[in-house]
Amino acid sequence: MPPTIPDFEYQRVPVDGDVALNVAVGGAGRPIVLLHGFPQTHLMWRHVAADLARDHTVIVPDLRGYGGSDKPAAADAGTFSKRTMAADVVALARRLGHERFALAGHDRGALVAFRAGLDHPDRVSHLAVLDVLPTLDMWDVLHGASAAVAFHLYLMAQPPGLPERLIAASADEFFGYFLDQWGAGPDAIPAGVRAEYLRACAAAVPSIVADYRASAGIDVEHDAADRAAGRRLAMPVTVVQQDWGAALGYDAAGLWKAWVPDLRHTTTTAGHFMAEEAPEVIVAELRTLLER
Repeated sequence: MPPTIPDFEYQRVPVDGDVALNVAVGGAGRPIVLLHGFPQTHLMWRHVAADLARDHTVIVPDLRGYGGSDKPAAADAGTFSKRTMAADVVALARRLGHERFALAGHDRGALVAFRAGLDHPDRVSHLAVLDVLPTLDMWDVLHGASAAVAFHLYLMAQPPGLPERLIAASADEFFGYFLDQWGAGPDAIPAGVRAEYLRACAAAVPSIVADYRASAGIDVEHDAADRAAGRRLAMPVTVVQQDWGAALGYDAAGLWKAWVPDLRHTTTTAGHFMAEEAPEVIVAELRTLLER
């Protein structure tokens, strides 16, 4: 049996046609949805979710294409657009009885959360983003030799075929590389959880690549249209990042301020997997956000 979040109830919830999400639900009170990043599953939130469940209803899904959720074939660019994945989240919350909810996302899940906040401001009461930039800004700041840190973005942006074959041929090495390189230390992700991340990713190569491919195409189009229209996030927003903006030569807080009138931007000494490496920091930031 794969690892689970203790004391959380698991179910499959249909959200879009034939697509259903694997979701863990625990606690009671004001709802908050937690979206995982790459190369992980909902399990990355296990520490944070357990704390928040003391006084909130905590909803922790696998994104479409990841973990135990359905993995539809990418029939077109929209199948794994962040707009589609954000609509999944809104539908999931509604199915569970919540028309309005707080939302936190890490990495890929943060891009979905960002899109949900723009597309569904009436549904998202508070928004937290962990260690990512909006897609449009990310591509703008990656250039020259510094872009080598994001080689996977360029690989998975290529047309269907080669990226999927290359990654599937060495899935454990590919996904394990990021688990090893992006963390601040080896202790944050236990062996059993790491094994589950690798198993889940190896079973989801086509949909993971399709998710990243969307971020080099249709997601950029959506962000660019919003920027041209002057759309901004209307709810209180907290952004927690490593201080990689300074290392790569740009002002991360400044980029976020262009999208967010009500912004709290902080940096952390934790690595990329901050919800696992420093859950007490993330819990404190989320609780502060929820009181704004």
